[in-house]
Amino acid sequence: MNSTFNLDIINEYVQFSQIEDFDIELFIKREDTIHPFISGNKYRKLKYNIIEAQNLNKKTIVTFGGAFSNHIAATAAFGKEFGIDTIGIIRGEEFEFKVETNATLNFARKCGMEFKFVTRADYRYKNTSVYVDKLNKEFEDVYIIPEGGTNDLAIKGCEQILNANDKKVFDYICCSVGTGGTISGLINSSKRNQKILGFPALKDDFLNEDICKFAINDNWHLVTDYRFGGYAKVSSELICFINQFKKETAIQLDPVYTGKMLFGMIDLIKKGFFPKQSKILAIHTGGLQGIKGMNQRLKQKQLPLIH
Repeated sequence: MNSTFNLDIINEYVQFSQIEDFDIELFIKREDTIHPFISGNKYRKLKYNIIEAQNLNKKTIVTFGGAFSNHIAATAAFGKEFGIDTIGIIRGEEFEFKVETNATLNFARKCGMEFKFVTRADYRYKNTSVYVDKLNKEFEDVYIIPEGGTNDLAIKGCEQILNANDKKVFDYICCSVGTGGTISGLINSSKRNQKILGFPALKDDFLNEDICKFAINDNWHLVTDYRFGGYAKVSSELICFINQFKKETAIQLDPVYTGKMLFGMIDLIKKGFFPKQSKILAIHTGGLQGIKGMNQRLKQKQLPLIH
């Protein structure tokens, strides 16, 4: 691996004293502090994909995402940081004329990413061999990373989230779930006596199946009660929780992933879900770039804003 490619990884943990009343120890692993723009699971997922692209002498990365995608923003930032061209296949043709007013796309463009906007109907075929062949012919000699970054190399990166101490100390490892890559890496690198809990951010009937494609252990479970209606959907209750959490801990949570996970975890603790004296580690997977775009939508709906 090119030495200039490395980012400093700081294993920063925060313990919550307010959980002591329930005889539970809760810690957060601050993966969001890895890098200002390439943070959390996005760095983990992209790391070995970018190395593979370099090994194959590919000069351009092509990937997929929605107009508010953390993956799109992180890929663009990765490209700028390490001198790699990036192209984003964006779901929704209408966003072609909204780049300047969309915080995520505007950031990605400033990082040098080019866009190809496609209809939602065409976007559904993004994983087919026919569509991939079409992209290879259109852009020539590119390295293609799937939506969310989840593939075998992404799993390899996410397996490095847990260190040796994490595997010895904690009874439960919790993370938010999007495409299933992060939790798959955690499952593979955990000890069999540990329980991995995933908190899905979206309704996806195939999520269990997708995780099973990569996970080699069976010590995991998805908690589906805290999706707040589905992907990128929030409520006043969730927003108030995120704002209060930041006020009390100085930790910013995103509303799509980690905010929902922490809301669910603390609710489960209060309900007695975890055995007494459990040691729980929550993974903060970043995603903070999406707050600006979310606040734009919240303002339109006259809902409270995320501070």
